[in-house]
Formats: sequence, structure tokens, C-alpha cells
Amino acid sequence: MKTWFITGTSSGFGRRMTELLLERGDRVAATLRNPVRLDDLAARHGDRLWRAELDVTDTAHMRKVVDSAFAELGRIDVVVSNAGYGLIGLAEELTDEQIQRQIDTNVIAPIQLARAVTPHLRAQGGGNLLQTSSMGGHIAFPAMSLYHTSKWGIEGFFEAYALETEPFGIHTTLIEPGMVATDFYGAADITPSELPAYAGTQAADFTHGKNSVPLEAMPGDPRKVAEAMIRIGDLKEPPRRQLLGSDAYSLVHDALTARLESAEAQREIAFSTDRDDFTPPSV
Repeated sequence: MKTWFITGTSSGFGRRMTELLLERGDRVAATLRNPVRLDDLAARHGDRLWRAELDVTDTAHMRKVVDSAFAELGRIDVVVSNAGYGLIGLAEELTDEQIQRQIDTNVIAPIQLARAVTPHLRAQGGGNLLQTSSMGGHIAFPAMSLYHTSKWGIEGFFEAYALETEPFGIHTTLIEPGMVATDFYGAADITPSELPAYAGTQAADFTHGKNSVPLEAMPGDPRKVAEAMIRIGDLKEPPRRQLLGSDAYSLVHDALTARLESAEAQREIAFSTDRDDFTPPSV
């Protein structure tokens, strides 16, 4: 039996992972804004479900919840930082409050969770930390600038954090799904464009739902994504990044290939800015 700590368990991947883990006999420390939403699971699985109310943007309370979970449950094998949401709207039209909430929830909160669990994981000799990201941590679509900001930002944090904590047996994985048939768009904060200057543009159409993809056309299966995340959490040497979905694989593969080709085209100018007495590494 393993013990998992998961944020954002009221719905989506967090809820499905909690269900699957309890069904296989594991123990789950589930955090969410309204713990009564897991009453049905508590009735079926008893004390293998540990619940705590948590707004991930409340850093002080998050630290208390993390400390309590480790104190009461002992070893926690896998931490899943899953809470987050989407923000859709043109950068020019988003409010200051929307921008702050997106960064607080999708960037600051995961950083603070990682910081809170680090001393506990180090003390027990390690553990796995899964951070839900997105294929949107590699690519970008119009009308999602702040969402992409949050995903590119958290990926940068975990690139460095992984190097810092690896000596302690802490393994991190960025989970990068493509489009999955969940209520992501239904739960997203969407600001329809009202500025005449953007009328008829792809970005404005997207904010009005004209370019949205219907659930039945999305390739990702929510249950299969949750199952894959559990398999990754079980690994002794998990990957630093894991794409999930054929669309995520294809789009990210194409984006990285194009980025590498662009870098190759910049080689001459890049090398030309070195000091005359510097010998560059062979590339």
C-alpha cells in the first residue's frame, strides 16, 4: 500500500486518481476546497481516505495541511500537485485580478507546495512529485497567453527544482496532457473579446467558442490519463516530463523540431558575439 497526497481532488484528474488509488487499496490524502464532495468515497473506503480543506492559494494554510498529512500518515510516497484551472481571453482584455488569480493558482501555489513537501520528502529518503502541466507548457495558442504563462513558468521552476532535490531521492515529473475529454473548458474562466480591433481574428473567435473543440473530438480519455499518472507515480525512476495523448506528442514534437531548426539557423550570429580569446565548446 502506497500513500499519495493529491491537490484538486473534487473533479478531473485528481478525483479520478483518488478513486482508482482507493480501489486498488492505496491510501490517499485528498485536499480540496469542499471536502464533503468526497463523502461517497469516504463511506466506501474509510480511513484510507484522509481529507483536508485547502485553498492552494493560501500558502500558510497549505503548509499546515502538508505538515498534518505527514505527521498523521507517516511516509507519503507520491505527491501530486494537480490543482489549477484555465484562463481564456485576449491579453489586452484580461483584468488585473484575473491575471493575479491565474498566477497565484497555477504558478505560486505549486511552487509553495513543492517547497512545503521538500523537507518531509528529504527526511524520509525521497519520493515522487508529479506536477500537472500541459502540452501548453511547450506550445501556445491565441487567447490563452496567461494560461501558457503559468505552464511555461511552472515547467521552468521544476527544471531547476529537480536538479536541487535529486540528490535527496526526490524525483519530479511534469505531466503534459493534450486535449482530454474533461470539463476543462467548462470550468475555465473565459472572457469573450469585445474590442472591435480583434473582430474576426482567430483569437477573438476562440474566446467566443467558435474555435473550441467538442468533447467528442478530443483524443484524451480522462480515466486513461489518470491511470498513466498513477503508473508514473509508481516508478522508481520516473521521467522528468511525460506527454499524454497523441495530440500532445505530435504538436510538441513538431514545436521542438522547429525550435531546434531555428536554433541551428542562429549559430553563426550566436558564435559571433563571443570574445576573440574565447574557445567555444564543440557543438
